[in-house]
Amino acid sequence: MSYLLDLDQLKTFIAIADTGSFTRAAERVNKTQSAVSMQMRRLEERVERPIFVRDGRQSRLTAEGQLLLDYARRMLALNNETLAVFSENALSGSIRLGLPDDYAPRLLPCILAAFANSYPTIEVNVTCIDSSEVAARIRKGDLDLGIVTHGTDNTGNSRIIRREPLLWVTSANHTAHCCDPVPLAVAPRYCCWRASAVDALEQRGKAHRVAYTSASAYALSGAVLAGLAVAVLPESAVMPEMRILRDRDGYPELPPCDIALLRASQATDRVHDALAEHIISTLDNLSFEAAAE
Repeated sequence: MSYLLDLDQLKTFIAIADTGSFTRAAERVNKTQSAVSMQMRRLEERVERPIFVRDGRQSRLTAEGQLLLDYARRMLALNNETLAVFSENALSGSIRLGLPDDYAPRLLPCILAAFANSYPTIEVNVTCIDSSEVAARIRKGDLDLGIVTHGTDNTGNSRIIRREPLLWVTSANHTAHCCDPVPLAVAPRYCCWRASAVDALEQRGKAHRVAYTSASAYALSGAVLAGLAVAVLPESAVMPEMRILRDRDGYPELPPCDIALLRASQATDRVHDALAEHIISTLDNLSFEAAAE
């Protein structure tokens, strides 16, 4: 006997896979954690396969869960596309989004996957450039929305939507962090992270030298992974092959990294509203910090 899959259960399942947490998924789909757990038990009963396995305190997808995830995304995308086609008020158009590659690998999937499910007829054109260039293009009207590191050159029309720790990182397989002076892989001089890192080392009296300079996070990460230098990165840009350095390693704590949303003055259409609101709801962690306080 064949059964119909519940799209609401699949939506919750995708939220768990995207956020990596039943708790965060419950917040995203506006359900209690117990309701989310019940939905997943029923989904497992429906497909007659385990889709999660316990890994310490975390739950991860089984091989069957990974397979189901692909089908679930396709089913929800087709569902939303179908509704959009028959909706008189469906939003359509294109949006130009800019952000630095520091954030793109981890934040973009969270933003674009869910947004495409909700607005399948809106095209998002993404440009990866450094924060100062994103801000400049926003001012010129060459971009509609931007996700940037909040700093002195982009504070005028920005809204801080996320705060992350700024971390010292080295290769997990090399010892560049033990060198004297410490070789640094940093952005150009205008970068606020570079200034924070240099100031912290100088206050600690720790010898250092700039070994690599690039505006590309990929290039800086490459130098770190090759064991050639130490870098500072926000939490969302840290890779599994990197080791985070703490005060006990001789690397002082750095001020947090504020991530802001920029919006061009001419970006006033409903499609811009939709993506801006989606970015805020997806990335915002400041409201949770305020609630905790």
